[in-house]
Amino acid sequence: MNRPTIAVHLPAGEFARVAPELEAAGFRPAPVETPIELEALLLERRDVAIAIIDGESDFDASLEFYEVLHASERAIPALLIVSGRQLDRFEGAPARASVDDELITRPYSAESLRWRVEAMCIRSQTVDDGSGAVLQSAPITAWGPRAQVLVVFNPKGGVGKTTVATNLAATLQLNHAQRVLLVDADTVTGHVSSSLGLEQVRTLADAWRDEAAGAPAETLTEVAGTHASGMRVLVLTDSPLNTQVLDPERVAAAIMQSRTGYDFIIVDLHPSYSELNLSIFGTADRIIAPVTPDIPALRAAVQLKEVATELGVDDRLAMIVNRANSGVSVADMERTVGLPALATVRSGGLLFVRASNEGKTVVELYPREKVTADFGELALRLAPGIEAQQNQRARSLRLFRREAALG
Repeated sequence: MNRPTIAVHLPAGEFARVAPELEAAGFRPAPVETPIELEALLLERRDVAIAIIDGESDFDASLEFYEVLHASERAIPALLIVSGRQLDRFEGAPARASVDDELITRPYSAESLRWRVEAMCIRSQTVDDGSGAVLQSAPITAWGPRAQVLVVFNPKGGVGKTTVATNLAATLQLNHAQRVLLVDADTVTGHVSSSLGLEQVRTLADAWRDEAAGAPAETLTEVAGTHASGMRVLVLTDSPLNTQVLDPERVAAAIMQSRTGYDFIIVDLHPSYSELNLSIFGTADRIIAPVTPDIPALRAAVQLKEVATELGVDDRLAMIVNRANSGVSVADMERTVGLPALATVRSGGLLFVRASNEGKTVVELYPREKVTADFGELALRLAPGIEAQQNQRARSLRLFRREAALG
């Protein structure tokens, strides 16, 4: 397996010690002296997995390097080299750095640094489902973060799929600093973009038709738009009449390929067992089924559980009780469907309507409402490790969200 390129900004003497160690391990160290050189390297090479940055010699420059690594949708982990004295200096400073960034203190050995790079690369190929990090069984095609794919689906419409998908995505993006790609894969009645206030959206169908006409191929990230919350939003099509170009297997493969660079990919599906939906099921780490406390929704959930068993994905299925404060009790719903409720979301009433009218989620517009807390609890139950990761990040990387004046 080819090892990736590692960008290295270190004093000449340290680079001379570190580079041979990285090369011996199969990595390709690429020296960069300025943020402009780093930007040029990232544009030239698409296999840069990590950047080793001197965070001590020139604090202002280190901030510029860090911004290059995390600009726009780019999210390349940084291994910052600092002194123990400098860590103490910045203790207590606010930070909001990438969960994949790390620090190493001077003095260090070239071998220890190489093993830290190894560990960062291995960690980038894991998914934590709450029971611990699990190395992906699929062949590693790139070094980088690998998103959990959460598919939101119920064969009955009107149960709040889009509400759950958009507000869960906003919770992860805003409250836990996760990188989120939200995919509207409802090719019939999808309204993710309109509910988020996104206008003149370019769809995946548009991009693939352009490609068929001779335009360059684009990744899902390149096609996706950006919501004010920071999450990326991809719409498969703006019309059910324009789906011919959306080959189901190609869509599923594109989602899998997009796992590098995000923490979560959340997919909102149309309520049907279409070929496209079945293909996307195969990409899912979890299939989240919002179920409302009424008989038609319960019947659909029972059917979904049976279908999931036939497809061999029943172990990925999770029931979310939506509008839980009305109708059938949660306990009765669990007995009827034969699944425990992973979480409950109470009815938000007009809050969702008002938020949608402003192109926002309830999580953004009403952060103190009880229904917003419900989405927070849902996020933690789907990925209980994110809170600990966020706390660790704030403790260990405070200096890289400091004002440059502190340098």
